[in-house]
Amino acid sequence: NFTYCPATGLAKGNEHSEFAGWAFPFPGVFLTEEFISEDEESEMVELMDRDEWKLSQSGRKKQDYGPKVNFKKQRLKAGSFTGLPSFSKKIVGQMKACSVLGGFLPVEQCNLDYMPERGSAIDPHFDDWWLWGERLVSLNLLSKTVLSMSCDSEDNIQLFPTFSKENGKLSPPGSLTQTSACKNSGKQGTNCILSPRLVPSKEVTVAIHLPRRSLVVLYGDARYKWKHAIYRKHIEHRRICVTFRELSAEFSAGGRHEELGKELLEIALSFQGTPV
Repeated sequence: NFTYCPATGLAKGNEHSEFAGWAFPFPGVFLTEEFISEDEESEMVELMDRDEWKLSQSGRKKQDYGPKVNFKKQRLKAGSFTGLPSFSKKIVGQMKACSVLGGFLPVEQCNLDYMPERGSAIDPHFDDWWLWGERLVSLNLLSKTVLSMSCDSEDNIQLFPTFSKENGKLSPPGSLTQTSACKNSGKQGTNCILSPRLVPSKEVTVAIHLPRRSLVVLYGDARYKWKHAIYRKHIEHRRICVTFRELSAEFSAGGRHEELGKELLEIALSFQGTPV
């Protein structure tokens, strides 16, 4: 019932929902369009398709480049991991230009293949945070889709009126906007002030539209407070998602498993990998 606006960082109530004309700040999302060219996309997909795609859950196929992990027992080893694929070296280099990706060193890459004919989807979930760090980075290839965000928290979200019918412009979050008519007054042409309103987090869903060849980063609240999902209705054509993950603090400098983290990063950034 809300749509994320990259230009303002606001989640805006959808026109035909009860939240039309309301918005709230949605932190922790970085989205950049046309991150790679059409030629680069074609080359990447062609190279991926030379390797086997393994069947995954919910109608997806996958290719994993990463260490062997047992998340339930919290066990980790290099296993047959030989690094990220060679074609990702340039992509990882380009990430350095993104303001939110300073110091980002991917230790794992997962390619997921979605097809409407297979009913491909992924249910609302959090990515693990014992092993994976703050930033989740995904490159959206071959077709557009929608990343659907939902929240199980018992908290409330404070909405602010943001749409003025006089000028049709968004106002800054937190400001109170005059509208042409009060929703409840029934008097057309009467100016009035709308107060902020509270709604339970569980009643709010936010759509993040991902154009073809866009790069999205989830961090902060969007990573740890909001679950993300891809629904079947949002897979119209073949879509490949390339997700890169970094290590958590436990496996980074000064962490309990710093040495193992170093070893895995060295393997990952050799860029000599094949799917495990």
